[in-house]
Amino acid sequence: MIVKTRSVPLSIQKLQALLRRLPKNHQKIPIIQEDLAKKMAGYRGEYSIDYPLSFVPSKDYSILHDIRLPFKEYFFQIDTLILSQRFILILEVKNIAGKLYFDQDFHQLIRTLDGKEEGFPDPILQIRRHEFQMKAWLEKHKFPELPMESLVVISNPYSQIQISPEHKHLHKIILHREALSSKISKIDHLHKKEILTEKLLKKIIRLLMKQHRESNSSILDQFHIKRHELQKGVQCMDCNHLAMQRKHGSWFCPNCYYKCKNAHIEALKDYCYLINSTITNQEARDFLLLSSLDVTTRILRSTATKFDGVYKSTLYHLTFEE
Repeated sequence: MIVKTRSVPLSIQKLQALLRRLPKNHQKIPIIQEDLAKKMAGYRGEYSIDYPLSFVPSKDYSILHDIRLPFKEYFFQIDTLILSQRFILILEVKNIAGKLYFDQDFHQLIRTLDGKEEGFPDPILQIRRHEFQMKAWLEKHKFPELPMESLVVISNPYSQIQISPEHKHLHKIILHREALSSKISKIDHLHKKEILTEKLLKKIIRLLMKQHRESNSSILDQFHIKRHELQKGVQCMDCNHLAMQRKHGSWFCPNCYYKCKNAHIEALKDYCYLINSTITNQEARDFLLLSSLDVTTRILRSTATKFDGVYKSTLYHLTFEE
């Protein structure tokens, strides 16, 4: 059973919003596009394992995708966490093309593609660290210790996996995604003893969901971009022109003549992802390029999930789910 579904990461949505709002000649667009491409490749890789996981008996397992939990003063994030009453399985998914050599002497992953070598962090170290952190999390909340297994799943079916002979034991934990369901079946046969009751397993899952926190750092700070560098206005969903004009309760594009009643929603999403999840009427008028306080109030009241305060001091809360 899938308890926590996979969704487009907030980091990707923020990068996409940033690209929409920067002038086309902005000097930092290439590095933003590169970062977005890497994150999209990672997301596609994680998404691709959903098919082999569909062959796993849903009644026996609870699956949580992209779970991010507190650990001391930090957080740790697991691509896919699979729980049963008998064991826990951690999946680290890598969508990397080329020839992949798992160097355990210097703890790095070396990718060779088109004659060029490139180093990546060692996924083996990652899963061992996640095992330690997950065990510490269970212990902190006084849950029974469970057998813990981890796998590195290579989602690109054309990647070649290479392991040195002295580390051939890694064949047991590194695999292509096509072998995932059969590997889980083999792991299942190794763990026969039920350690958790169904009630206790549900309690663990509830706490996992309660403590999950998606990373929400400032994308502007990450790339050292100032707020004034962002383009304002409501973007046309047909031709991407900035900015549409508000006429008779609808948004009108002067470039392609496209008309839409709710085009402001995407603009307020951009504001939420790039600037703040709360907004005042004055801030909304400035960002949407509106002059009417009353029109802006109606827009915000129809879009915000909640609002606090009265009159000009009202603070509107913006929450958007993909």
